[in-house]
Amino acid sequence: MNKSKRRLRIFTWHIHGSYLYYLSQGNYDLYIPVNDGRTAGYCGRGTTFPFGLNVHEVDIEEVQTLDLDLILFQTINNYERDQYEVLSTDQRKLPKIFLQHDPPWGHPTDSKHVAYGSDVTLVHVTHFNKLMWDNGKLDTRVIEHGVVDQGHTYSGGLRKGLVVINNLPKRGRMLGFDLFLELRKYVPLDLVGMGTEPYGLSEVLHTQLPAFAGRYRFFFNPIRYTSMGLAVCEAMTYGMPIIGLATTEMGRHVRDGFNGFLDLDPLQLVDKMRFLLENQDFAKTMGTNARRYALERFGIQRFVQEWATLFHQVAERRVFTKTYSY
Repeated sequence: MNKSKRRLRIFTWHIHGSYLYYLSQGNYDLYIPVNDGRTAGYCGRGTTFPFGLNVHEVDIEEVQTLDLDLILFQTINNYERDQYEVLSTDQRKLPKIFLQHDPPWGHPTDSKHVAYGSDVTLVHVTHFNKLMWDNGKLDTRVIEHGVVDQGHTYSGGLRKGLVVINNLPKRGRMLGFDLFLELRKYVPLDLVGMGTEPYGLSEVLHTQLPAFAGRYRFFFNPIRYTSMGLAVCEAMTYGMPIIGLATTEMGRHVRDGFNGFLDLDPLQLVDKMRFLLENQDFAKTMGTNARRYALERFGIQRFVQEWATLFHQVAERRVFTKTYSY
């Protein structure tokens, strides 16, 4: 079968479970490696997300037997180390995409991307990321988040705010652990996610999160510096109003007073939180606006179609090279 016409076979690593789940909603096959220790990136499908039949686990010893169309990197380790340990020489010659989940963790404006100067196609998940990285002359794209709609679950009857971040105590100031601890002195805030004990309520399974989160009056995002969190996008689809810092990509998607509140002064955010705690009807209106916006902006069909289009564009470069190079 002509590779440009068949269902594409894409090799990647299990890095961000929720992103991989949403990416897997497209009409292509994803192959992810597993090892005996189920270590980071090699944990396979896992049990947290209801992956479909198009997500295939492959033992690392069998990876080199796969007939693939392209490679999707998601971390520096994938690019600098893993590909040489797992892929064959021929597989490493396949077209490549680097999915960049985060802004630079070094210098915020002068950091050169690890794929700088290569023939890799670079995909950022936000325009902020693309703006901050030095991408050089890489073929650079932006594909904004897409999430599966779990329905309007918001009631807001619980007079608390909710924070959803995995391993927040270990991730420190960048993700706003200090802000969470400070602001909950003034406003009732609950934290959920893996590795949040003893400060939070531990993990809530992804399938149970919509109903769990919808009880809370608002969703609080304390993150100072990272990409637009998928948890924020998901909360908006539930119908939750968003409160967060006016940094990174948040200002593109949260309109102050319409679907949430943003500020750079944490004490101003405390005032907005208290306002929503005392005005449930207003919070519901904001949440309705948030859901309407999220369904228009973060629709899963738009997301997977953009990815499918890019996958085919990148994969066809190999076909063109093999057929017409001389």
